Amino acid sequence: MKQLLVVVLAFIAVPGFAGRAEAAAPRGVPDTMAERMKPCTICHGTEDRAGRNAYYPRIAGKPKGYLFNQLRNFRDGRRYYRPMALLLANASDQYLLEMADYFATLKQPYPPPERTALSPAETRLAEKLIRQGDVTRKIPACVECHGKQLMGTDPFIPGLLGLPRVYLIAQLGAWKTGGLIRGQTPDCMSDIAKQLTYEEINAVAAWLAAHPVDGSMDAAESLPVEIMKRCGSIVLGGALQ
Repeated sequence: MKQLLVVVLAFIAVPGFAGRAEAAAPRGVPDTMAERMKPCTICHGTEDRAGRNAYYPRIAGKPKGYLFNQLRNFRDGRRYYRPMALLLANASDQYLLEMADYFATLKQPYPPPERTALSPAETRLAEKLIRQGDVTRKIPACVECHGKQLMGTDPFIPGLLGLPRVYLIAQLGAWKTGGLIRGQTPDCMSDIAKQLTYEEINAVAAWLAAHPVDGSMDAAESLPVEIMKRCGSIVLGGALQ
């Protein structure tokens, strides 16, 4: 991000650059959400690009409520990343909803699965946590919240597939150590991550990143009642009203 800023400033400082850029700029650019959201694609990718940066997650197709909550968390300081905080500082709830709706309905190809070298033991460990959880440590299975196909649960729970391994590790690690503050407290993901070992985090992240996604896979429609009771803080009051 700093390198991008330096390049932009360097071009602006060139004598006559601003005038040439203005003269070359296209006329009659439509005032649409697609045009307004183009700065977001610098980090998060565009519709026709299947590649990804390891530290920027896919946002196209994420549930609307989840996207709105994360945008609001960035704006209000509950989740901190300076570029996002600056971009959203003056955005209203209504505009954040419009942004969330745009990206929730955006169709974008999924990247191919990552190649990971999980041992048979690591694969069994990951699949047990993802499909069954661990009752003794009160760790629910990933599929209970994120759906049987791990594509999320409308309207507030994101999918876990199609994301880079290092991003998943970073997020789970931040929840475990308290490096990120998300939503309201108590935060059930933080409680769960604190019970996981780093070996488990690495195995789960690698398994998810290596799992392919196809067009027939959809988000689940509702959460189990017991999960709703435990993780009610995920659903921020009035998010979609």
